[in-house]
Amino acid sequence: MFIYAHRGASADYPEMTEAAYLGANEQGADGFECDVRLSRDEVPVLWHNASMLERAGNSGLIAEMNFSQIQRAYPQVMTLDDLLDIALSAQKSLLIETKHPVISGNRVEEIVIKRLHDRKVLNSIFVSLMSFSWNAIEKVHRIAPDLHTTYLASYKTLWPQIRFSSANAIGPGINEVRNRPELISKIRNLGKEISVWTVDIAADIELCKDLGVDNLITNTPAHARTFL
Repeated sequence: MFIYAHRGASADYPEMTEAAYLGANEQGADGFECDVRLSRDEVPVLWHNASMLERAGNSGLIAEMNFSQIQRAYPQVMTLDDLLDIALSAQKSLLIETKHPVISGNRVEEIVIKRLHDRKVLNSIFVSLMSFSWNAIEKVHRIAPDLHTTYLASYKTLWPQIRFSSANAIGPGINEVRNRPELISKIRNLGKEISVWTVDIAADIELCKDLGVDNLITNTPAHARTFL
């Protein structure tokens, strides 16, 4: 079971900052997870919410601000290229989640894929592009069929969406796995890998280990490592 640091070692450092990813590396994570949104000038920025309010106390929307404005409001902000530098240097795998719905539509996937190809990232490390958007995953499959993808599933996700997804992996949340552990074998029978988010407590880590989950996404990589 591989351990991915959710937004870096985000239990110990501000999420999706250089400190969080360097900390995750020190804590023994096999790879890093991040969320990507596009700024108005189409810079792929590591940011979870549409607004800057929670992290920066600024009510501005990422999609409506140029990167220079975002950087002034939150100097610790990272771009996708910043994370690629760290991951390539440390030889860590990446799970890159694109956020939807957004005003730029699937432009975010196009730009992420271009950055991966331009920098020849896939020649050096494993990358999976993830999304809760079924349509986004299907578009990635059409324009970059060799790129590994993960369809993220929530309690709202219907089984046919999982069944007919082109994704290489399915990513259910730990609540769904806890409530319906049989879901893991159903997904496995589709021939797909399984990445579970966000798993922090001991009982849940043990459950995922017992069920044979492939990838564990956690805020506490050092803690998770003690169970392997």
